[in-house]
Formats: sequence, C-alpha cells, structure tokens
Amino acid sequence: MAPATILVAVFVIAPFFWVIFVSFTNRTLLGRTAVNPEFVGLANYISLFDPVSFFQRGQFGFSLILTTQFVILSALVGQALLGMLLAWLLQSVPKGVKSITETFVIAAWILPEVVIGFAWFAFLDYDNGTLNMIMESLGLPPGDWLLQQPFWVIVIFNVWRGAAFSMMLFNSAFASIPPSYFQAADVAGASSWQKFRDIGLPLIRGHVVTVLILITMWTFNTFTPFLLTNGGPSYRTELISIYTYRVAFRDFDFGKGAAVGVIIMLINLVFALIYLSLGRKRAKGVKT
Repeated sequence: MAPATILVAVFVIAPFFWVIFVSFTNRTLLGRTAVNPEFVGLANYISLFDPVSFFQRGQFGFSLILTTQFVILSALVGQALLGMLLAWLLQSVPKGVKSITETFVIAAWILPEVVIGFAWFAFLDYDNGTLNMIMESLGLPPGDWLLQQPFWVIVIFNVWRGAAFSMMLFNSAFASIPPSYFQAADVAGASSWQKFRDIGLPLIRGHVVTVLILITMWTFNTFTPFLLTNGGPSYRTELISIYTYRVAFRDFDFGKGAAVGVIIMLINLVFALIYLSLGRKRAKGVKT
C-alpha cells in the first residue's frame, strides 16, 4: 500500500491543501506577489461574493448562475431524458440494431474532446458550416449560431455528447430488471408506455437519482464548451470552470482562482456525499 499511498498523497492530497492555502493569499504569476505572496484571509472569497458586482457578466455570481442553468437544461433535462429514452428503446430492438446504435452513440462520448469540439465548430461555421448549408438547401436563412445563440449551442452540444453516458447507466439499470416482469406484462397486453410507467421506472427509481447526481457532477465541471465559444461572446457562455481558468491562467490571479476552486470542491463534495449516502442505503436494502 505504500507506493499507492505516496502517489495519492503527492498528486491528490498535497494539491488539495495547497489550493486551500493559496486561496487565502494574493499569489499571482507575475509581480512581487508571485515570489512573496501575502496572507489576505477571506479577501478573495469576499470579492467573489461582492453584492455590487455578483450578478454582472464576467463575475463569479453570473458564471455560477449560468452554470446552474446549464446543468439543469443539459444534464437534468436533456441528458437524463434522452439517455433514459434511448436505453428504454434499446430494450425492445434486435441485438444487432442495439449493438450498432450503442456503437454510434458511445462514439460521441469516447472521442477526444478536442476532436468533438472542432467537429462541432465546423458544423456551426457561418460561412461553410454544414448546418447552414442544410438550412440554405431548405430555403431557410443561415445563422451565426455561435454568436446569436451561444448558450443554447453549448447546451445542445453537451446533451449530444453526454447522452451516451446517461444511456449506458440507464441501460444497466433496465437490464437489472427480471425479464419475467415484462413477459407477464406482454401477456396482459400492456403497451410499451405502460410497461415503462408501471414496471421500468418504479424499479429503477434509485438508479435514476444516482444517474442524476453523476451527470450533474460531470456537467458542473465540464470544460469542453470552451472549445466552441471560448467563454464568449461577452461572457455569455463563461461557465464556472471557464471562469476559473480565466481568473487563474489568463488574469494570473492564483489566489482568487484558488478560492473559486475551493468553492467548486465544496459543491462537488455535497454531490459526492449525497451519492455515497444513496449507495449505503441501497447496500443496506440489498442485505435486508
């Protein structure tokens, strides 16, 4: 256990406490405070929650609210519903069709983020983008989507990319239901919707909460939309992860960036504790 403990201590525990320490200083990359940072207490946290600028674009509060909207729309509504729908439909198709569908859907998830980002950028390009070519072929006016609707672009992009992960989780949940339940429903003449409403959904209710927590954590920390919009235009797509990157590695304000990182860790800790609590309750239920 010693080598593993050393690796965890060096690459996980030490950076964790270092970030917390830096969040209480005015450390920067350049200037006097880069060499001799000063202890500033809660000044970085107070500046983040300053009520005067909290809701302004480019500030922490605006990014936090934007991220909350992004998570609700793309993860809780988009990914969860689409993933559940795909997983349910795959339960009743031939194995060959199921394998092909899973391959194409999962490909959107396993491909490198940079490749996916540039593919979508080319798809949405105003001059030579595939989407505008399709629009023009249908007699519809083209649009500069990354400029006119940047927030909805990253929402749809994240739903498209993350639905595969949600689908795999729900697919495993549906597979855990004994087939005899559905066979009995078929004999009784139940429709697909009735089987989903009365058998499938009630039996995977615990899995649904777990999936929602996992995709919420994943979406809350995602950085991929940066490849499409760079956080713009005018900070309209600057999620909390992109805001942290800008403050720490563009403005070189490591102290303030570390404070944002600590807040993000606390939010993730809440989700993790809920996830672990649900896992313990499920384990107790299985033993019982």
